[in-house]
Amino acid sequence: MQKIITFPTKTREELLDITAEIEQIVNNAGIENGLASIYVRGATAGIMIQESWDDSVQNDVVNLLQDLIPRGVWQHDKIDGNADSHLKSGLVGPGETIPIRDGELALSTWQNIFLCEFDGPRKRREIVVTLLSC
Repeated sequence: MQKIITFPTKTREELLDITAEIEQIVNNAGIENGLASIYVRGATAGIMIQESWDDSVQNDVVNLLQDLIPRGVWQHDKIDGNADSHLKSGLVGPGETIPIRDGELALSTWQNIFLCEFDGPRKRREIVVTLLSC
């Protein structure tokens, strides 16, 4: 099965926890064992599994990527000013695959799924969720 869900983002760079929405899709699908593929459409966003206990980890991820890939120094910035967003997205990657075991995502206690926005704010980021049963 496949479903597209959408999320707005509020700032230029942020990590948005989308775990609850993905869990709901898995629960509604009734798949006991399989795989969940989570993929963001767009060249300036990514999907990351990261700790969810507090915002400091998400803030640290954003700050690290800002330090590693600063704004305004890349060739593509001459075109539309978002080269850093493309580079950050390329490093993080557009998707993750998570096992489904006993009808649930096989995430550990502290793992959650995050939409990584690098070129926001956006009214709509599309996430393609594909579930495979085995």
